[in-house]
Amino acid sequence: MQDRNISGILILDKPQGVTSHDMVGLCRKLYNTRKVGHAGTLDPMATGVLVMLIGRAAKASDFLLEKIKTYEATLRFGIATGTQDVTGTVTAASLLSPTQEALNAVLPRFHGDILQVPPMYSALKRDGQKLYDLARRGIEIDREARPVTIHKLEVTDFREGDSLPFPDAVGTPADGIGGLAEADLTITCSKGTYIRTLCHDIGDAMGCFGTMAALRRTKAGMFTLENAVTPDALREITEAERNALLLPIEDAFADLPAVKLPPFFAKLAHSGLEIYQKKIGTHYPDETMVRFFDESGFFALGEVRAYEDGSAIKPIKQF
Repeated sequence: MQDRNISGILILDKPQGVTSHDMVGLCRKLYNTRKVGHAGTLDPMATGVLVMLIGRAAKASDFLLEKIKTYEATLRFGIATGTQDVTGTVTAASLLSPTQEALNAVLPRFHGDILQVPPMYSALKRDGQKLYDLARRGIEIDREARPVTIHKLEVTDFREGDSLPFPDAVGTPADGIGGLAEADLTITCSKGTYIRTLCHDIGDAMGCFGTMAALRRTKAGMFTLENAVTPDALREITEAERNALLLPIEDAFADLPAVKLPPFFAKLAHSGLEIYQKKIGTHYPDETMVRFFDESGFFALGEVRAYEDGSAIKPIKQF
């Protein structure tokens, strides 16, 4: 495999049953380059927007991981599982019948800045070991709660159950239990938010348990399903058509101010030197992120910082 001089952002509509790493492998093959990354993992059961970063765009990964994301999730009431979703085994069951009124009453507790304990079935590491590897060996360890932000949490549909799980449901596969009450939720949240943990915690708050039955990411940063292509469609089109799907790297930062640098200052920025705002006539406040452009187009991200000689924009990532 030879790395090629091709770069850009590809928005995939990830199907259920494949991993984000599988999608990296697909793009490496179809675009014939090792330089492929993504901006936020989706679990195998989840579908939707997966932002793939091809070539130089892979350098944007750390910045895009910070972006806000939007999901559509289905919360199934009455059962809890070890994985906090229906791929796991039932660990607890409830005979309580939830109502939409009860759900609406507890949702305000999960708006805004909250603390969330990461699930054991996650890729987080403790002493060099991934938590899900420990969980698969039956080991559970204490995890510290982490701050996350829920910007939006709305119920779009509520379906009453026609039967309830009985205590003997414990120990059975969750995906084999039907007839339970469910709620469809729309969630906009910060990075690091586990939607299945949110479903689990809402169920606990209602006193009837809960687990995630479905998850679809509809938006990641600036990118939506409207921009997305399925893996099957990507395989079927020509090389030229695949290349045409790649969005410019700067599209990932379209919400940042653009600073066009004259040739002299562009040369300094390419060398990693800070550009004093008084020299180029800008007046952005400290910590502002900007896009640097030269005569050839976008080439770097910069951050405004205070220096002894005044405010300057420091290049922090070259593309």
